[in-house]
Amino acid sequence: INNVTEFIFWGLSQNPDVEKVCFVVFSFFYMVIVLGNFLIMLTVCTGNLFKSPMYFFLNFLSFVDICYSSVTAPKMIIDLLLRKKSISYVGCMLQLFGVHFFGCTEIFILTVMAYDRYVAICKPLHYMTIMDRERCNKLLLGTWVGGFLHSIIQVVLVVQLPFCGPNEIDHYFCDVHPVLKLACIDTYIVGVVVTANSGTIALGSFLILLISYTVILVSLRKQSAEGRRKALSTCGSHIAVVIIFFGPCTFMYMRPDTTFSEDKMVAVFYTIITPMLNPLIYTLRNAEVKNAMRKLW
Repeated sequence: INNVTEFIFWGLSQNPDVEKVCFVVFSFFYMVIVLGNFLIMLTVCTGNLFKSPMYFFLNFLSFVDICYSSVTAPKMIIDLLLRKKSISYVGCMLQLFGVHFFGCTEIFILTVMAYDRYVAICKPLHYMTIMDRERCNKLLLGTWVGGFLHSIIQVVLVVQLPFCGPNEIDHYFCDVHPVLKLACIDTYIVGVVVTANSGTIALGSFLILLISYTVILVSLRKQSAEGRRKALSTCGSHIAVVIIFFGPCTFMYMRPDTTFSEDKMVAVFYTIITPMLNPLIYTLRNAEVKNAMRKLW
């Protein structure tokens, strides 16, 4: 029996003064996310940087960042002004799908970007033959397909559960663990499958990224000082994004089906802070993008 037609969010805070401050802060953050990432996409497209695989992927990272934060941020910002923060059952399932689809796609794009840097630094002479347009397109398609499969599994697991009782979610968006807590049956097995699915992707990708960046840094010893400096500045920005994004993600999805009161603050990191920092981190450390932006202006 599924007689829950809507869910009620508790939101980020129950304190009206705190909510007003959050409204201003997160409205600003969301504006930065949309404008910053849109500016990167515009720069890559108009500055003809598309030919380089690195910017080809960066362009899509920006696109995914806008979509990813748009799944949760606008609703959360509007809810900060409302007494009753509700979402329909269908809306909740769509939000759950969107968060996992774009979040997982982002994880895969970051992994592909690490592979791209590895080829560029460790096999520079073969770089353009290995990372030709066809392979880039295949890798990109792979990130979307992977994200879609991951999120479909999550949604299918949740949709079949009966919800008959309390419909209050102690969160500001529909995520798997908080929603599982409201089901009327024992969700232990579903929780284990969800954790295995999300956890394997988060931790597996994180380990691949760590290994690839370690290999890159080790191989840099053979390069000239100038080459080393350039490579370090690109990789440094990638590593920063990876740590900010994967730290909170692993904390959230690598554990069994339990929820903590800190979860909301941790979730803010990967749904809002990372998409906001990506444009800053990738452009401030990158002369080519800066030059293209100057031309654009």
